[in-house]
Amino acid sequence: MNYLSVENISKSYGEKTLFENISFGLNKGDKVALVANNGTGKSTLLKILTGSEVSDTGTVSTRSEINISMLSQEPNYDEDLTVLEVINSADTGLVEVINDYENAVLRQSTSNSNENQRLLEEATAQMDISNAWDYERRLKQILERFNIVNLDQKIGTLSGGQIKRLSLALALLDNPDILLLDEPTNHLDIDMIEWLEKHLQNTAITLLMVTHDRYFLDRICNHIIEISEGKLYYHKGNYSYYLEKKSEREEVSRVEIDKAKKLMKKELDWIRRMPKARTTKSKARIDSFHRTKDKANSGVVQDELKLGVQMSRVGGKILEMDNVSKRYGDTIILDGFDYMFKKGERIGFVGKNGAGKSSFLNLIIQDQQPDKGNIISGETIVYGYYKQEGITINESQTVLEVVKEIAEIIPTGKGNSLTASQFLQHFMFPPKVQNDYVSKLSGGERRRLYLLTVLVRNPNFLILDEPTNDLDLITLNKLEEFLEGFKGCLILVSHDRYFLDKLVDHLFVFEGDGKIKDYHSNYTEYKFLKDEKDRVERAKLSDNKEVKKIVKQPGKKTKLTFHEKKEYELLMNDIESLEKEKVDLEEKLGSGEADYEELEKMSTRVGELIELIDNKTMRWMELDEYMS
Repeated sequence: MNYLSVENISKSYGEKTLFENISFGLNKGDKVALVANNGTGKSTLLKILTGSEVSDTGTVSTRSEINISMLSQEPNYDEDLTVLEVINSADTGLVEVINDYENAVLRQSTSNSNENQRLLEEATAQMDISNAWDYERRLKQILERFNIVNLDQKIGTLSGGQIKRLSLALALLDNPDILLLDEPTNHLDIDMIEWLEKHLQNTAITLLMVTHDRYFLDRICNHIIEISEGKLYYHKGNYSYYLEKKSEREEVSRVEIDKAKKLMKKELDWIRRMPKARTTKSKARIDSFHRTKDKANSGVVQDELKLGVQMSRVGGKILEMDNVSKRYGDTIILDGFDYMFKKGERIGFVGKNGAGKSSFLNLIIQDQQPDKGNIISGETIVYGYYKQEGITINESQTVLEVVKEIAEIIPTGKGNSLTASQFLQHFMFPPKVQNDYVSKLSGGERRRLYLLTVLVRNPNFLILDEPTNDLDLITLNKLEEFLEGFKGCLILVSHDRYFLDKLVDHLFVFEGDGKIKDYHSNYTEYKFLKDEKDRVERAKLSDNKEVKKIVKQPGKKTKLTFHEKKEYELLMNDIESLEKEKVDLEEKLGSGEADYEELEKMSTRVGELIELIDNKTMRWMELDEYMS
């Protein structure tokens, strides 16, 4: 069933064309990812679908009564409202249904007329259709999941990440028919991302999203829309399948262009030798020549990001942290932390939001001082610190002026150097864009410019705090290539599991209350070990019936029925069996041996298994309370 159709829409800003005459559709249950470079119109396209932007040409049509919700990159709320007031005033279809029902109940209670009874019945039926009866429960669950706990807090006091999470919570609560997500994983910690991943896998919602998170994209989406050079390409499959087909398409195009170039050279010789008398046959050949020429010249020269700088020399001593403690009020960041950083070390930081990762980084670069202990940097260490919140750039400056403020000439090693303009071209800022004002850049282009300003200082100790936010996939791939070859020390704070898996040697896991554990593994290995540990703990609970003491109260249930005891005995076997099936499927998913259809089936089954395990575990714990 078709939910949404886009026909021949185009959008330009001045001389810049984002896309031209693109068409596609969304069917019920589709989970589609939109892939394109920064600044090519991904966010604009989503806004056109919701009607908040208008296309230059073409039409967008939706099936009647289809409800669309959108999570934008930068949600905007009245700063004087509280979180609860924003929730209650949210302009969503579900809130409207609930308000209609409450008004109908109020009218019926004051005047029991036939008309009011009819309105109440209609509102009740709509509550059933919209699954709105458990709104309060789901609201509490989602807000807690996204760590939104103080509903009386003013919007103006929230961080950008908190506002983004609030907006995501409202979009999910709305139960829309079509959900549009613009970088949904930004500002979420990994636990939140994995919950959202499971939630989207297990719902029948129709989804169109922009994301740079490749694990998230690969596990959820079954279609990929790519916008390249203003044209749209549609791929049925997940992200891995899309990469394969994109590579094939580009290879076929390259071969065709090479053939056209050879044929054009042959035809050009004929054109030059051809007599002046033009026969019908020769005119047809001339027309064919012009078509061949167009094909031969169709290979667009792609701008390519080239990350390369001269790293400052590293001495013997890097960084030493000796018995370091730090707290803010009741929040403990570090508690007697000791560590000696080594040359070439690559550490990933993971942990929940608010666990102290950014504060740890500020201690390293001495933006903050410890309450106790010593932090000693080597004399040759040059830090490059890419902050999550970015930097404040003068909007009235040009891109080139931003870089020239730091350096006019940038050394790149082996006696070579680049001018500021040449260095910008390495970062996919062509001369025309270099003279644009910063205010005209997209969010991803600003992030890329910020990354440039960090690397231009030639650091030998790189600290990257959530560097993947708002970067397109091409920029991410190039950043990964650069970091793989970077010889200095690297600290990487990221919720991007793919990024962590590819780049770090070990993890600092921030567990809260100042506890930091060092795991010598990448993220996927750590997560597997953590899940296995949790499974063992559940098994121990099953073996030890005395773990929980039940206080018997008059009038309260104190023992299980015969059937409940049987259910209790079978549940743990079921949980262990499901856990084993889940592990086996995850190994097959990561092997790269399955085709697309198998991948899709296995991915769906993993989502089902996660939900089954959670439900059975909760039921087991409920029954376990009454075992004597």
